[in-house]
Amino acid sequence: MRNKFDEQLKQLNNEMIEMANMIESAIQNAITAFLKQDVDTAKKIMNSDEIVDQKQKTIESICFQLLIQQQPVARDLRTITAAMKMVTDMERIGDQAADISELTIVMADSPYRFKEDHIKAMASETSLMVIKAIEAYVEKDLGKAYEVIARDDIVDNYFLKVKADLIEVMQKEADYAEHAADLLMVNKYLERIGDHATNIAEWVIFSIDDHSHKE
Repeated sequence: MRNKFDEQLKQLNNEMIEMANMIESAIQNAITAFLKQDVDTAKKIMNSDEIVDQKQKTIESICFQLLIQQQPVARDLRTITAAMKMVTDMERIGDQAADISELTIVMADSPYRFKEDHIKAMASETSLMVIKAIEAYVEKDLGKAYEVIARDDIVDNYFLKVKADLIEVMQKEADYAEHAADLLMVNKYLERIGDHATNIAEWVIFSIDDHSHKE
């Protein structure tokens, strides 16, 4: 019975890694498409979001089977609980990659008219947080998980800088206000992705470290 349980745990881990790779790719491609105003790539990201949702359902189903079939020991229970929580955050990152892509399509007809340095730096940091959070899970690396949590402050600081940049543009160029409002939403989605990466890192810590108490 335990052998079957261990096999299913292994399958859970493999499915988690597959989903992690999907969302890592989605956010990196969404950011590139946004910065390059690449409509074709943005459309592909929106279409692939359904596959991410399906993967979440598969993982949740494995988790329920593991909980039902055998009374898991404490460590197994932590792994399963963390997986169920992490896939929710991963699915949200997939959603936000699709949301950024949708706005990329809306804004494709007009060039960006603001300093892009801050939003580029923020996008890069956000993407790195997602990559590191996933690496922390795959490699069971507490150090990387704590690094992700520390980086969230950097993303939050960029969020405020981008917001200030866009408000300045809106005040100077009234005809650009609608476009700037869409860019503010992209800024917000990037900040939320950083929050979800932080959540993933915290659940990685919970699953590895017996002394952590994430609720």
